[in-house]
Amino acid sequence: MSDLLRIQNLEKHYDDFDLEGVSLSVPTGSVVGFIGSNGAGKTTTIKAVLGLIRPDGGSVSLFGEEVTGAPEKRLAQLKQRIGVVFDTCSFPEELSVDMVGKLMDQCYKNWNPGAFRTFAHAFQLPLDKTVKELSRGMGMKLSLACALAHNPDLLVLDEATAGLDPMAREEALDTLRLFMNDERRGILMSSHITSDLEKIADYIVCIDGGRIVFSVEKDVITEMAGVAQCRAAEFDAVADSGFFAPGAMRYERNTYGTSVLVPDRQAFAARFPAIALDRADIESYMSLMLKGGAR
Repeated sequence: MSDLLRIQNLEKHYDDFDLEGVSLSVPTGSVVGFIGSNGAGKTTTIKAVLGLIRPDGGSVSLFGEEVTGAPEKRLAQLKQRIGVVFDTCSFPEELSVDMVGKLMDQCYKNWNPGAFRTFAHAFQLPLDKTVKELSRGMGMKLSLACALAHNPDLLVLDEATAGLDPMAREEALDTLRLFMNDERRGILMSSHITSDLEKIADYIVCIDGGRIVFSVEKDVITEMAGVAQCRAAEFDAVADSGFFAPGAMRYERNTYGTSVLVPDRQAFAARFPAIALDRADIESYMSLMLKGGAR
């Protein structure tokens, strides 16, 4: 399986923030969820991918071609194959939805006016309304329509479902699922709404403080992992049992005892049948990996 996007050891240094050794990839036919708190480095990474900032180290490859330091003309050609949605709608406020479509027609050689109108209709975007008149959620729908209407191979979405109500988010996810019916495509999707990623992502990559904390298949989290709820004596018994390698046990104290991240839920249940054990989700997995203690 080839990679539509590959980032290796990416670095970017600012006075108050460093992106250090970031590596991730988007394999063909996959959706990669990119998670982390505000300021963790997600948008900086995405801007480096798109050539909006110049990295201080590492490499970025698009569609099998390294683009780090590539001529602007070549990068522009490759970006024709990418659809992008940032967390705010950046089109000129005075343009109507219809005029935004005509503007995009000048930017993308594969722009499909009919597809744009189809997406606009599906997203209930009035063609005569100006960008200024659109709500934040409608602005995000317009951005998504523009990202899809030139038949891209790769979507790069930075909080693309932010500002949408639950029904609109589900409609957007349905649109992304249809996009992924073509297995030659892929999506890099950053989001704070981890429940959306649970519905669509194949892989989850977490960044914190400019560094990748974990990169796993989503099913490793949602199908295999668990969260054990331990009382004091149970926690000590688990910690001393040898079930976890030294330093690999992630835990977080709470009002009711201690939550422990369990990599293999079935094996843990067989070993400790009396301890309450729940399925992990992306949010609980991330919380324990980022905030939990290690033992």
